Amino acid sequence: MDRIYDNCCGIDVHKKLIAACFRKGSKQEIREFGATTRELLEMADWLKDGGCEMAAMESTASYWKPLYNILELSGLNAMVVNARHMKAVPGRKTDVRDAEWIADLLQHGLLQPSYIPDKEQRELRELVRYRKSLVGERTRELNHLQKMLEGANIKLSGTVSDINGRSARNILEYLITGASVDGPKYDEMYEQKIIAHNLKATREQIIDDLNGVMSPLQRRMMKEPLAHLDELNIHIKNLNDEIDSFMKPEEKQASHAIQDVTGIGNTSAQAILSVIGTDMERFPTDRHISSWAGLCPGDNESARKRKSGKTRKGNSLLRTTLITCAHAAVKNKKSCFHAQFMGVSSHRGKKRAYVAVAHSMLIAIYHILKDGVVFKDLGADYYNQFNKERKINAYLKKLKALGWEAPAVAA
Repeated sequence: MDRIYDNCCGIDVHKKLIAACFRKGSKQEIREFGATTRELLEMADWLKDGGCEMAAMESTASYWKPLYNILELSGLNAMVVNARHMKAVPGRKTDVRDAEWIADLLQHGLLQPSYIPDKEQRELRELVRYRKSLVGERTRELNHLQKMLEGANIKLSGTVSDINGRSARNILEYLITGASVDGPKYDEMYEQKIIAHNLKATREQIIDDLNGVMSPLQRRMMKEPLAHLDELNIHIKNLNDEIDSFMKPEEKQASHAIQDVTGIGNTSAQAILSVIGTDMERFPTDRHISSWAGLCPGDNESARKRKSGKTRKGNSLLRTTLITCAHAAVKNKKSCFHAQFMGVSSHRGKKRAYVAVAHSMLIAIYHILKDGVVFKDLGADYYNQFNKERKINAYLKKLKALGWEAPAVAA
């Protein structure tokens, strides 16, 4: 088998130990290093002095990140590889043998590198991921607060649409003082705009929903999630400002462009760009990015029989963001995404339909970023233009199953 690299290094990464196998032609040298910055710099100098052309490592948890950063700063070429793509021979598993196996595969060009963006995009992705975790924490805290209100028989969720909104917060601040809401007090709060004028419930229903049985302990406990929610809101706002100031002008322009796609807002656009970036040259076609994201059907065929179409595991941040956007997009009944969802869900189920819509949205985003086109919604009747005869026959079969008979044609 031909050699692709004469001088290369296979690295087995752990939390406190790094085993490296430096291949120089048919010879090799094994060394072990610690995981401190000093030792990583020593390893980088060792590879530079030996004329290393490429280094490869497994994507082990987050332990590969500091090593990759050091190699990048040192001007060395490095790749991160999915561990499933280079399983060693069973029964021969040691740190040194793993490093030797990686070096052997790398030297003969048998490793497929994972997509690792540049340092600035990686930092943007970390900001977006941390914001997502805080938003998830806020949602969990709101759910806990809702359970506490139900335990006190206060039906606040039936009164206001957003339990984290200003009206809901004003009502909660009043209730935890131990007071109750009666007719005169409601009128006073309504005039002072403490309670919004556009609530979905009537005056009598609001008064009934807000008068529960809240013990002193429940009132003291309710102060904790409210204080936690205030802290989370501040942190999320700070992260929003940090992300907005960190993004480059071309990234902001791309963010505004993909927000034209139905169902995508500013937060989702920032999350999508933090993963895929603005340069689509790394993805030759929209099929490549769809496969990388894990949003297209998988291939599992044997003896001309298709066994499964299960999607592969893609980038979790990109996949979850696009599926969340798909949930929002299908609510617009004038959109082609709604028509696609209705067509797929009728015979494949709603979960698969949401993935199909997310797939279509990613294809649209790809062409917006690569070709510079403007998104144009095809409309809800777009899919009715295809297979008209088959659809007519399908609807006729359903009508006949319900007992309908076509009127006889007069001779």
